[in-house]
Amino acid sequence: MAIQRQRLSIHAEAALIEALKIIARQEGRELDLVLEEAIREFVEKKKGASSRQSVLSHFRDSVKKNRRLGELLAQ
Repeated sequence: MAIQRQRLSIHAEAALIEALKIIARQEGRELDLVLEEAIREFVEKKKGASSRQSVLSHFRDSVKKNRRLGELLAQ
């Protein structure tokens, strides 16, 4: 199944765009593929951050709920 692509137009700091162009040139890749990789990594990082927050929240709830058990086990 082919990946569906959409056109995206952005305005960004000139130095960032130039850095992307340099990376693309050094790696022999198209600029849009380098940018797509950067966007993908950013999205995954953000998804991971929210997942970690969820895990930490459940952990805190569990510690709070089982505080007495932890105290008994520590004795």
